[in-house]
Amino acid sequence: MNNKKYGTVDSLSKLQDVLARTRAAQTTYAAYTQDHVDKIFHAAAMAANKQRIGLAKLAVEETGMGVVEDKVIKNHYASEYIYNAYNDTKTCGVIEEDMAYGIKKIAEPVGVIAAVIPTTNPTSTAIFKTLLALKTRNGIIISPHPRAKNSTIAAAKTVLEAAVAAGAPEDIIGWIDVPSLELSNEVMKQADLILATGGPAMVKAAYSSGKPAVGVGSGNTPAIIDESADIVLAVSSVIHSKTFDNGMICASEQAVIVLDKVYGKVKKEFSDRGCYFLNPAETEKIRKIIIINGALNANIVGQTAYKIATLAGVTVPEQTKILIGEVESVELSEEFAHEKLSPVLAMYKARTFAEALDKAERLVADGGFGHTSAIYLNAVSEGKKLDEFATRMKTCRILINTPSSQGGIGDLYNFKLAPSLTLGCGSWGGNSVSENVGVRHLLNIKTIAERRENMLWFRSPDKVYIKKGCLPVALDELKTVLGKKKAFIVTDTFLYRNGYTKPVTDKLDEMGIRHATFFDVAPDPSLACAQDGAARMAAFQPDCIIAVGGGSAMDAAKIMWVMYEHPEADFMDMAMRFADIRKRVYTFPKMGEKAYFIAIPTTAGTGSEVTPFAVITDEKTGVKYPLADYELMPDMAVIDADMMMDAPKSLTSASGIDAVTHALEAYASMLATDYTDGLALRALKILFEYLPRAYENGPADPAAREKMANAATMAGMAFANAFLGVCHSMAHKLGAFYHLPHGIANALMIDEALRFNASEVPAKMGTFPQYGHPHTLARYAEIADYLGIKGKNDVEKLENLIGALDELKEKCGIKKTIRDYGINEKEFLKRLDDMAEQAFDDQCTGANPRYPLISEIKQMYLNAYYGAASSQDLSEEEIEGTVA
Repeated sequence: MNNKKYGTVDSLSKLQDVLARTRAAQTTYAAYTQDHVDKIFHAAAMAANKQRIGLAKLAVEETGMGVVEDKVIKNHYASEYIYNAYNDTKTCGVIEEDMAYGIKKIAEPVGVIAAVIPTTNPTSTAIFKTLLALKTRNGIIISPHPRAKNSTIAAAKTVLEAAVAAGAPEDIIGWIDVPSLELSNEVMKQADLILATGGPAMVKAAYSSGKPAVGVGSGNTPAIIDESADIVLAVSSVIHSKTFDNGMICASEQAVIVLDKVYGKVKKEFSDRGCYFLNPAETEKIRKIIIINGALNANIVGQTAYKIATLAGVTVPEQTKILIGEVESVELSEEFAHEKLSPVLAMYKARTFAEALDKAERLVADGGFGHTSAIYLNAVSEGKKLDEFATRMKTCRILINTPSSQGGIGDLYNFKLAPSLTLGCGSWGGNSVSENVGVRHLLNIKTIAERRENMLWFRSPDKVYIKKGCLPVALDELKTVLGKKKAFIVTDTFLYRNGYTKPVTDKLDEMGIRHATFFDVAPDPSLACAQDGAARMAAFQPDCIIAVGGGSAMDAAKIMWVMYEHPEADFMDMAMRFADIRKRVYTFPKMGEKAYFIAIPTTAGTGSEVTPFAVITDEKTGVKYPLADYELMPDMAVIDADMMMDAPKSLTSASGIDAVTHALEAYASMLATDYTDGLALRALKILFEYLPRAYENGPADPAAREKMANAATMAGMAFANAFLGVCHSMAHKLGAFYHLPHGIANALMIDEALRFNASEVPAKMGTFPQYGHPHTLARYAEIADYLGIKGKNDVEKLENLIGALDELKEKCGIKKTIRDYGINEKEFLKRLDDMAEQAFDDQCTGANPRYPLISEIKQMYLNAYYGAASSQDLSEEEIEGTVA
């Protein structure tokens, strides 16, 4: 140490001056590079290590507590182990970077740290905290304990002078020379962070200062010695820990709880190794000097067992290592149940392991919440006991077969436990940190997050077979490739009675595959229907499910498939809304383990044969639930126009317009990609051209039927990956409330959805990384361009696109407004708020490019009910009057 003179900080004004100079130094130091900081850190650690003996002597001379040789170890540890732990740690500038994910983390110092130093570890804790501050480019002001001020300041000077010699600013470390409550409180109030080590009152003061604090509470470590323990190891470890620096480490054992079966052996081992068991009278004498006026007697802290015994009037051999009191109570009324910070130990007998846990739990509650607990047992054979101990102990360090003084501070008996002389006790101990304090607790980490677009996807059934007449060829694989034995067919009554399943069953018979048919699917399939079908599946035990029909049959079959393979699955969990399908709370069960799923559409519209969606209605509430998960994707889709030739006009119209809305919403979706765009555009081109022909000519125009079949499946593939939007959200609820066919409901809402989404200044836009700004109007204009619909600007192109849509709907016999379908005005307005709220919460809303407010959905419903022009003139009062 050099002979530089430092001013004496003994008043508030002088402290303010030191604080100002330390803050200025820290501002300079904050600009240092990692290399320069590491050189300073190294030099300071080396200097502290060289002074480990001198500082240890000074600490014992000044405080009259502890053991010089043990304090040497603590000083050595505070310099060498801390340096070793953090030498290669990045604490300056960029400490972490991931270019692929666009994440960069930058370390910044917190500023000036107020460091409160205890009398029990005056030099080692000062070394520890100043080294951490230097490594993290922080300034630090030391507030020593009055009984240890000279040794604490000597340690701080040692570190400071070495740091300055290595290039650190001169005032980067400061201290209070004449500690007082006023000065300690002021330094805590003025600092940017408090690093507090000491008793409960000091830690409470730190956390009450109004500044961020990292502190440690008191310890009252219990150690259980189980009957499976290595007795020699256990006793030797406790002695090694409890005698270290005369028991002043806050993690040291304050009580041992010994199982009855080995109590005698443990007692003998303690005696043989120099510990003294107090008789009842002696125990009472020691009790009287442990706690004085409700607080730990400072005169016994860090003293030898012999000195403490003498103080109490108890005669023991001078070389006695530990005074052990055999006691029963773990209540606070028992002095031996308290933290003693001396070689005085309580010893309890437990008849069972459960009783031992109860005692340990209470001792922790007596004054060691969050700190440390220990257990000695056979960790290989007694894993259950160990788990129970870990569960019951509300301590942040749980040590196994380890001397707790040395084990708790880390890196001595377990090399992944961070080395530290400030042991966080978490919320249990009133601390903000529940681990051993290190450099990361003295840094502010700035995270720089660059915008990134998340991975997207394109998923479809493993096999999609297309071509008029392809059904028997595709089904042939059931035998030749897949080796299936039993098929369960799901369809509706109309299709079954009109022979639509016959081509399937004929082929199955030809291949010798047993089959059963469920044909009770209704147009809006209910949950009860799906449950009935699943029960029949379970009875039949198929290895293949074949859905034949429109969306209703395919959707019902998908739900039956889930219930058959996973009867434990909860429908409402599956129906839970998600914002991102990859991050949903509910995990869909793995499908296909029992049965292979084949979808054979008989309508051109739903797209369910190639989508991961299913819509089902809860018949009890009337709510229609769209389910979505790629586990619901069919394994095979067979698109055979022969299955669609005789569809009636109403079905052709409704399903065809449904496909149109699928393509339109997929193209406008925030999740749209080049892959889905191509499918959506081509599907729209075909639909606009061939839907009127298919509607008018039916089976007389097989070319139109086949084109429609292909277009519907292409639109299905588009929205299976890009998803849908608010048009479908509103259509789902409109159909559920008033039993309108799904395609018709979409037709009634699509104009409103297009105009709503086209706003360049929406109230709110959708949230998705690839969706940078409102541009749906331009997207609709692209559709118009592709379809050959003209306009002098994008707005006109949109209106002409809507005009073309209206013309297409008119050609297919679709009415203009909701009211035209005979829905009572009073009833409609009465239920409007509920319907709008349910539409808002529909799964399809999430991908819409414009995030809708419920009031906006309500207005779209009104527009669609009355016709856009007339609905705009309705006031809220008029609506309420109509309802009334």
